[in-house]
Amino acid sequence: MVDRKPPLAPEELRALVASGEIDTVVLAFPDMQGRLQGKRFAAQFFLDEVLAHGTEGCNYLLAVDTDMNTVDGYEMSSWDRGYGDFAMHPDLATLRRIPWNPGSAFILADLAWNDGTPVVAAPRQILRRQLERLAEHGYTAMVGTELEFMVFQDTYEQAWNANYRGLTPANQYNIDYSVLGTGRIEPLLRRIRNEMQAAGLIVESAKGECNLGQHEIAFRYDEALTTCDQHSVYKTGAKEIAAQEGVSLTFMAKYDEREGNSCHIHLSLNDTDGRNVMAGDGPDAHGGMSPVMRHFLAGQLAALRDFSLLYAPNINSYKRFRPGSFAPTAVAWGVDNRTCALRVVGHGRSMRFENRLPGGDVNPYLAVSGLVAAGLYGIENRLELPEACAGNAYTADFAHVPTTLREAAELWENSEIAKAAFGPEVVAHYRNMARVELDAYDSAVTDWELRRSFERL
Repeated sequence: MVDRKPPLAPEELRALVASGEIDTVVLAFPDMQGRLQGKRFAAQFFLDEVLAHGTEGCNYLLAVDTDMNTVDGYEMSSWDRGYGDFAMHPDLATLRRIPWNPGSAFILADLAWNDGTPVVAAPRQILRRQLERLAEHGYTAMVGTELEFMVFQDTYEQAWNANYRGLTPANQYNIDYSVLGTGRIEPLLRRIRNEMQAAGLIVESAKGECNLGQHEIAFRYDEALTTCDQHSVYKTGAKEIAAQEGVSLTFMAKYDEREGNSCHIHLSLNDTDGRNVMAGDGPDAHGGMSPVMRHFLAGQLAALRDFSLLYAPNINSYKRFRPGSFAPTAVAWGVDNRTCALRVVGHGRSMRFENRLPGGDVNPYLAVSGLVAAGLYGIENRLELPEACAGNAYTADFAHVPTTLREAAELWENSEIAKAAFGPEVVAHYRNMARVELDAYDSAVTDWELRRSFERL
């Protein structure tokens, strides 16, 4: 792991609190869905008590569904266990201002039980463990996430009251790379960019995308944990800024029948001197990649179906995977080939690969954990990389990515790779998360069923 300088040092926070510029500190952790859960503290109380000692939160926060309903099947938290607390310990490396909430600072927490042992099923702890395993090989993962969203002119409350139907998109046509299209909502995009920059994130760019009102804001590639932390801050902050602007935005994987929201994840490996170890010496597809990268990428292919639950965690996630959609269907890799699940890009110090499975609904901590664990499986078993797909992977003869959450959950549950990498507790915990979602969906009556069945059947 690399040393990380916080965007806001504790002594700077003390000065800002003393001057009255900061009066609130938000302490939060990412839950199973990647959402931030926590508390808002009076800033002086945070400095006096919480900064050194932490606080507590109910352990049901890692054992509920998306609607925050308590559900059964979780070993770590249940009615039988009394729904006790776990400890929330601030990670000083994540302390930052959040300028879209005036007078506020923010810090992420790691979770532990009362005896000090980590909560191994917590997403941030899962990622920490995989990064520790990677460090044992002398490597650090560098990661970038490309998160897409759709903007609507309706407020979140109006969208809720309309059952999310008939909303007005911020753009009425495909604006992929269109400067005119992004200019239509530049006040919102500018606020998000500038205020994320002020929160310590390094913004690269904003661009339009294919679906109506769809956009992407990209941030600088960074060390894996830093990128995932910033992803969670950005995702929450963008929604809060949108609400303040009287509009709404969604990161859901597939809002309608057009293009979904993706979250392509780029990853490379650095050695202890900060050099990219994925670059080879030759010019061609394999010669341009080091043996380490070939093994790492072969591991991605070997574990991709087993780990799909980490990349596509919701029922809606699987509706992106359609031929010709720029979302992958084939377990294949290619050089700068967007029809493949795994796309190799860059050269020399920028050599990396991109996993194109995740959608905007992904939990980045779990997805990056999957990428690292899969790569380690390839390195430790010296897996050989097959030939690249040079054509259209949608029509070629490759294994298919899972098409439903049910299929992905079964692959995850029975995966020896997952059990060896993550341990039985983590495998069981996230298998149950999928079971809970499937049970809820199987009992729901959808608009599609009503339209097809109410009168005509």
